Amino acid sequence: MFIIIGNTSSIANAQKKKRAASKAQTAQAQLTAQLEKLHDDYIKATKDYKASLEKLLPLYEKNQKTAELKFAQSKGLFNQGLISQRELDDSERAAAEAKAKVDEVHKQMTGADTQVAQALVEVQTEKQIGKLPKGGYLRSTSLIRYNGAGPWALSQVGKIDTFFRQKFGRPLPIAVFGQGAIHNQWHLDHRNAMDVSVNPNGPEAQALMDFLRANGIPFSAFRAAIPGVATGPHIHIGLPSHRY
Repeated sequence: MFIIIGNTSSIANAQKKKRAASKAQTAQAQLTAQLEKLHDDYIKATKDYKASLEKLLPLYEKNQKTAELKFAQSKGLFNQGLISQRELDDSERAAAEAKAKVDEVHKQMTGADTQVAQALVEVQTEKQIGKLPKGGYLRSTSLIRYNGAGPWALSQVGKIDTFFRQKFGRPLPIAVFGQGAIHNQWHLDHRNAMDVSVNPNGPEAQALMDFLRANGIPFSAFRAAIPGVATGPHIHIGLPSHRY
């Protein structure tokens, strides 16, 4: 009888690695599904908001026509000396305010269309993010993500802060270090990450992102709020926060 020593251990390790890989794939699939649902909910809410504006618009347009007609009549009455300058000014102001309301509704409707388009882009972006290799870089309309090229831990904050102080003469503006209340509310694991209050479109953020990439440090830069993910423009330093 021959006994092969170590073979059982190798098989066990291989199975362990296989289970770990399968678990990671499942977690990524769940994360992708959750993000898609968030974006779907956001798109629905935005479309509902636009629908409410579309119902409101005819009323505002009717008020605008009424106010403009009254202003035209007031000019005739003023020329005849039948009303005062103050009454004419009030009428003109009312017409301008009515027009401004109509213009604002049109602006909000256009904004809603833009937000829906951006959300649809982000859905596709999140699918690509799951495929990003180590050191991968991805940019979309509202998100920039760099996967990092080396190990990451919050203990590296010192060198990031030192760079920022030397470059801009002030401390790194850390908004949240580790897990925060908003992350608990959204069920995001943010324990090994920090949020920095800089707008990704500004010079400070550009320099900071260049430094992070040069040092292989992962980050996500949000140009705008994304429901359930980001409250507004900032840079998340660390690996993406997963839901729990």
